[in-house]
Amino acid sequence: MPNGQWYPPEWPDRIRALAAGELIAVEPRRAATVMLLRDGAAGSDTGPCVHMLRRRTSMAFAGGAYAYPGGGVDPRDAEDAQLGWAGPSRETWAGRLGTNPASAQAIVCAAVRETYEEAGVLLAGPDAATVVGDTTGDDWEADRHALVTRELSFAEFLDRRGLVLRSDLLGAWARWITPEFEPRRYDTWFFVAMLPEGQVTRNASTEADRTVWIRPAEAAAGYDKGELLMMPPTISTLRDLLPYATVAEALAAAAGRDLDPVLARARLTDSGELVLSWPGHDEFTKHIPAGGPS
Repeated sequence: MPNGQWYPPEWPDRIRALAAGELIAVEPRRAATVMLLRDGAAGSDTGPCVHMLRRRTSMAFAGGAYAYPGGGVDPRDAEDAQLGWAGPSRETWAGRLGTNPASAQAIVCAAVRETYEEAGVLLAGPDAATVVGDTTGDDWEADRHALVTRELSFAEFLDRRGLVLRSDLLGAWARWITPEFEPRRYDTWFFVAMLPEGQVTRNASTEADRTVWIRPAEAAAGYDKGELLMMPPTISTLRDLLPYATVAEALAAAAGRDLDPVLARARLTDSGELVLSWPGHDEFTKHIPAGGPS
């Protein structure tokens, strides 16, 4: 039975074109995505749930696939030294993410901003010890829309609300880079975070037609049966959550996670077969016969 691995039919032709020098790889755009978690019912031993959205089938990239809230970095977030910030310093995050402080600030901002834009959940508070509660009012929605349209920078939003970004609520989990043969490429850092008390998720994204809270084991089973479509980074990070019985355990584990980037590799054998693989993730390997589309 085929699983739910997202695999565009045009990939083999693009891979061969790249190998022949007929295709130039585009520079990946920096991005961030957040696995928002909440614990199950009291006394439950089935582990935490994760918030996922299903991308609209009309989307040019990964249409119909399940993913997490996330998106690209806003360059303004790297430039604003006055952005309200609490938790580990930008320098500490730079060391964790393998980048410089300005880029680390932009990546962490993208994680928090995109979670608010697409799920209505805001990892920020009036100070380093608190988090905002209900964010569903009309005034909040107006600010969220201004963020989506980039009329308002994230620093301006926080300043307007008298808030600081709570970087301590995030745990860096993984880093994946879109393959070189894809026309839309992202260098994406994956984070984990707990749903703040008093806040609720909602489908605030125009890119999604459905959102769910689902246990990682249930989502992985749906993928294995071919019922839920996912990109390799999504199902891989879901499987990585399976050992943890609580959100606190997952957050604690984030500090020791390997953030070396995962990038797909493609090679042509002497017989003309195309082998597509993700190093360290054998389950995603594809063997494409010579002249075959899939």
